[in-house]
Amino acid sequence: MGELLVEFLSRDPQQKFTQPGEFVGPFPSGAPAIFAAQVAKLAHRAIIFGCVGSDDFGRLNIERLRHEGVITDGIHVIDNAVTGTAFVSYRTPEDRDFVFNIPNSACGLFAAKHIDTELLRQCTHIHIMGSSLFSFRMIDAMRKAITVIKDAGGTVSFDPNIRKEMLNIPEMAQALDYLVEYTDIFLPSESELPFFARYKNQPPEEIISELLHSGVKHVAVKRAQQGASYYRLEKNTLQALHIAGHRVNSVDPTGAGGCFGATFVALFLAGFSAQKALQYANASGALAVMQQGPMEGISSLSDIENFLRDQPRP
Repeated sequence: MGELLVEFLSRDPQQKFTQPGEFVGPFPSGAPAIFAAQVAKLAHRAIIFGCVGSDDFGRLNIERLRHEGVITDGIHVIDNAVTGTAFVSYRTPEDRDFVFNIPNSACGLFAAKHIDTELLRQCTHIHIMGSSLFSFRMIDAMRKAITVIKDAGGTVSFDPNIRKEMLNIPEMAQALDYLVEYTDIFLPSESELPFFARYKNQPPEEIISELLHSGVKHVAVKRAQQGASYYRLEKNTLQALHIAGHRVNSVDPTGAGGCFGATFVALFLAGFSAQKALQYANASGALAVMQQGPMEGISSLSDIENFLRDQPRP
């Protein structure tokens, strides 16, 4: 559930938004859309809830998600609003600047009233992206959805997906603590952990331990080229599992975190061991960065297994 948009990528790695330049796109995007597409690519059932405008960008998103196998019945088309956009400029393959049109676009109008409760009740799990917490309307919709899922005995995963361009939105900061309280599977990047610290320079594993003691059941930390880690409590003691990263040619990192999270959550909930789910998620993120475009690097189970088979032994 969350933002649906199209993305334009700078052709020049040093492109600034204050001068003319070339951008490639539109690419279907939005962190929740990438997550849903990756879940569907793994042959699991995925439903997405959100809003697009009655324009070609909106149609592009819906058609692409349907092509990947995502159920799009939860998407509302709004006639008097445009589909969201994002322009991305790369200083390095990992260092990006964004200009978003999200809060004032169709996806910014998504509210609790747009949720088809009967469709939502078909779900046993809901995934929340922090980038979606850009308005009181969206946060109210998230609260409603979490309540429906939790009341039915379902689970919640949460990826902070924090964008520095959105940190000045007060609603987003206020919603982070609320979401952690209801989260079963927490999926931060290593750089996002300090946002959940009690004090400055708190050690990462101490932050994770406190999150797990507060009620989060599983934590999977994305470490980009350094791999990934999984944490849980066993007899009140922190247990950790680490997976090494893969050396790949990074073309476009946008969407890699969503692919990682979707793969870990889908496979873990389907019964994969934490180690195998983490290993496959790590490979899914590596495959994602090798393609240009936020949704272009999604991978099937066979894609992931072929990639892992071809990797050199440690």
